Amino acid sequence: MLGYAVGLGNVWRFPYVTYESGGGAFLVPYFIMLFLAGFPLYFMEECIGQYASLGAIQAWDSVPALRGVAIGMVIANALTSITYAVVITYCLFYIFASLTTYLPWSDCDNYWNTVYCATLANQCLNQSSIVINNGSCYHPSELNPAELENYDVTETSPGVYDLTNYSDPLADQRVSASEEYWTHRVRRESPSINETGGIVWELAGCLFLTYLIVFLSLCKGIKSSGKVVYFTATFPYIVLIILFCLGMTLPGHQEGISFFITPKWELLSDARIWMTAAVQIFYSVGVAWGGIVTLSSYNKFHNNSLWDAILIPFANCVTSVFSGFAIFSLVGFMAHELDQPVESVVAEGYGLAFIAYPEAFNLLPASSVWSVLFFLMLLTLGLDTSFAGMETTVTAIVDQFPHLRKRKIYVTAASCSVSFLFGLLYVTEAGPYWANLMDQSAAGFQILMFAILECVGISWQYGLLRFKNDIRAMLGDNFVDNPAVWVYLICWSIVTPALIS
Repeated sequence: MLGYAVGLGNVWRFPYVTYESGGGAFLVPYFIMLFLAGFPLYFMEECIGQYASLGAIQAWDSVPALRGVAIGMVIANALTSITYAVVITYCLFYIFASLTTYLPWSDCDNYWNTVYCATLANQCLNQSSIVINNGSCYHPSELNPAELENYDVTETSPGVYDLTNYSDPLADQRVSASEEYWTHRVRRESPSINETGGIVWELAGCLFLTYLIVFLSLCKGIKSSGKVVYFTATFPYIVLIILFCLGMTLPGHQEGISFFITPKWELLSDARIWMTAAVQIFYSVGVAWGGIVTLSSYNKFHNNSLWDAILIPFANCVTSVFSGFAIFSLVGFMAHELDQPVESVVAEGYGLAFIAYPEAFNLLPASSVWSVLFFLMLLTLGLDTSFAGMETTVTAIVDQFPHLRKRKIYVTAASCSVSFLFGLLYVTEAGPYWANLMDQSAAGFQILMFAILECVGISWQYGLLRFKNDIRAMLGDNFVDNPAVWVYLICWSIVTPALIS
């Protein structure tokens, strides 16, 4: 469950969302949502799954009128799992590409680079040449006097040219070598979503490998995935600590961290910031997706679920904040080395993981080692989430059709195969547009709606006191009769749904 909670949302999504939503000020609505929505909903969902010992859909037989909420959770979970699998696909591609002494996105001398690649101007200047408007590199002797004047180049003596006042005519259109690698080599983006183009077969191979890993980890159910997660849940922490220690020793790290945590208090008046905080909590902690109900259904009946519901959300949010320091210390170093403001090297969404960080690794000694470690960390984070996402789907199917339980391995294989076929859309040349569309639309506002209906269903339809007695059966009288438990009851019935609303 810790592996499910601590995922790509912590390292990939949280740092940029924090900056975009007010920097240090964003932590105010973030922690309010954590304590008044994250903790209570996590405890509620774990109790539902542990008491029923059923998957996300069948557990809602307790409130038949709201069974559609559970179905919605499973569908949103399945769609988002496909998107996560594509992120894992990209990570595998970068891991294979990093197994070299020279990272392929280090320069502009490759077939995928264009005339707008950032280092071309400097490469020409190093050869005492200049870049002209069409992006070509020319020695000043090849230009006529009018062209020399246009580019502010003067001939001080025959064959000797002064390039002091020369400025790159394409400076405003320059993009980094890592961005061109990402756009033209990895994803090979088509001009629009209407132009599907062909399948990028290297990505398709990595996508197949992704689902093969997921299937092999889940083929024996929770027994096999539980063993795999001992590695995938702990390895990211090791890499994050290494990256943090590295970042703290690099020049410019203070500017990156300051950029990350500087409060923008005026943004807190925007209701969208509060919604962003709620969605981020739900993304990172994993509530309202059905995954917690599914995983907790494997708990022993008398397991102390409250301890889990305190430890895991707390560890999750500490990981998010810690990863922000580790990541932005590297971003600050990159800005220092490139002599640019920090905001100019921060990229949104996929760009932060696959453009900004690879660019930073170019500036480090043993760059290939850091690149492999970083993308291996992202790989393990994504796999954890994919395991739980696929397990949620498979468990929902076999619970709905009990005669399939003895053939769960075939259900798992079929689910992975269908997901792979859907995922092929994402690795076409128009795939990036579909990935962005599904990332923004498959789960967001509707997750908040699921959470509200979940609270209403359990508190007001199933019955708060009945649910309290279910918890009593699992945890005992001494626990349930503690006045502190009433805090959870009040949150479930009033505070949490009102806050999310």
